[in-house]
Amino acid sequence: MYTILLSIHSIVRWFILVAFVCALIRAFYGWSLKKKFGKADEKLLLVTTVLAHLQLLVGVWLYFVSPIVQFFIHNFHVAVKQKEFRFFGMEHSLTMLLAIVLISIGATIARRKQADTNKFKTIAIWYSIALILILSAIPR
Repeated sequence: MYTILLSIHSIVRWFILVAFVCALIRAFYGWSLKKKFGKADEKLLLVTTVLAHLQLLVGVWLYFVSPIVQFFIHNFHVAVKQKEFRFFGMEHSLTMLLAIVLISIGATIARRKQADTNKFKTIAIWYSIALILILSAIPR
């Protein structure tokens, strides 16, 4: 089970990164050139958000079956001092959770904006911050 979940989690991250880059390019392009926020932009926003939430669900499931995380939980005082255990047991999961929260907030705020420029601006800002967090917490 662990190996399958880890493989799914690793594959889905590439889809998320592609969706994020596309969403950010569209957002900055639409914001700077004052474009109309169309159906394609709405679908890209939805796809990016859904992929991020799917990755969160797989990640939470993976968190509870991972032997690395299990060691971290059961041997916290020792594991917190070791980079790999601390990274997967605490840093990666908390940073990614924060990124998902920012994605959700950004998408919700953007959908509620009336002006198209403000929608693009909101996505550009919130998704940029989330992407920086995601990139900082991807395992190397």
